[in-house]
Amino acid sequence: MTTEIIGQIAALGTALCWTITSLSFEAAGRRVGSLQVNLIRLYIALLIFALLLTITGGAPLPLEAPREVWIWLSLSGLVGFVFGDLFLFQSFVDVGARTAMVVYSLVPPLTAILGRIFLQEILEPLQLIAIVVTMTGVILVVHSGAPPSTAPGGPGARGKRNRGIFFAFLGAVGQAAGLVMSRYGAPSYDPFAATQIRVIAGTIGFTILFTISRRWRLVDAALQDRHALRLMGQGAFFGPFLGVSLGLFAAQRTSTGITATLIATVPVLLIPITVFVFRQGITRREIIGCLVAVTGVALLFIG
Repeated sequence: MTTEIIGQIAALGTALCWTITSLSFEAAGRRVGSLQVNLIRLYIALLIFALLLTITGGAPLPLEAPREVWIWLSLSGLVGFVFGDLFLFQSFVDVGARTAMVVYSLVPPLTAILGRIFLQEILEPLQLIAIVVTMTGVILVVHSGAPPSTAPGGPGARGKRNRGIFFAFLGAVGQAAGLVMSRYGAPSYDPFAATQIRVIAGTIGFTILFTISRRWRLVDAALQDRHALRLMGQGAFFGPFLGVSLGLFAAQRTSTGITATLIATVPVLLIPITVFVFRQGITRREIIGCLVAVTGVALLFIG
C-alpha cells in the first residue's frame, strides 16, 4: 500500500470523525451555546492529548518540538480552531450541521489554491478530475432540496439562515488556511503532537476571548448540563483529537487539496444518519450525488 493511498484512507477516516463530531456539537451547541462548546471541547481534547503523550512519550506536552514548528502550528491553531471554528460552530446552531456543510464544501478548492501557492503542490490531471467529480457529488447531495437540517424555523429564520451560511463560509476559509499552515509547519512531525500544539493555541485564544467578554459564568452553567457535556466529550474525541490529527496525518502523505476533498464528503456520510436518526427522506438527487461522490473518491484512489 503506497503512502498516497494511506493518506487518502486517513482523510476518509477524518470525514467519518467529522460526521460524528458535527452532529455532537450541533446538539450540544443548541443546549449550551456554540461559544461554550468551542471552549470546553478544546479543554477536553487537551486532557486526551496529554494522556496520550504521557503514555507514548513520557511527557504531557511536546516540548521537544522545534521553535518553528511551534510558531506555525500555533498560528494554524488560531486560524483553524478560533477563527474558523468560531464561525463554523455558530453556523451549526443557526442552520444545522447539514446546511453548514453545504457552504463548507468550498474547503477543497480553497485548500487546493492555497496549497498550490504556499506548498507548490501540483495535482495530476486525473486528480483534478476526481476532485471535480467528488465535489459535484457533494454539491448534488447538499443542494438536493431535502430538509437541510434539524434547525428550527420561525420568525427571523431567513436572517438567521443567511447569517449561518456566511459564518459557514468564514469557517471554510479558516479550515483551508489552517490545514495548509499545519502542513507547512509540520511536514513530517508527529500528527498527534502537532495537533496538540494547535489545540493549545486554540485554547489560549478562546480563553482570552471568554475573559474579555466575561462569559465564564456561561461556561460554568454549560458544565452543569451532563447531557451536553457527554456530547462535547464525544465531539472532542472525534473532532480535535482524532479527526484533526488524522487530517494532518493525511495531508502529510497526500496533497492538501486531495485531503480536503475527501474530508468534504461529510454531507454524504450524514445522509444515513439524517434518514435513520432524524427520519428524513432521501431524494433521487441525493442518491445520484452519493454515487457521483463515490465515483470521484474511487478516481482519487486510482489516480
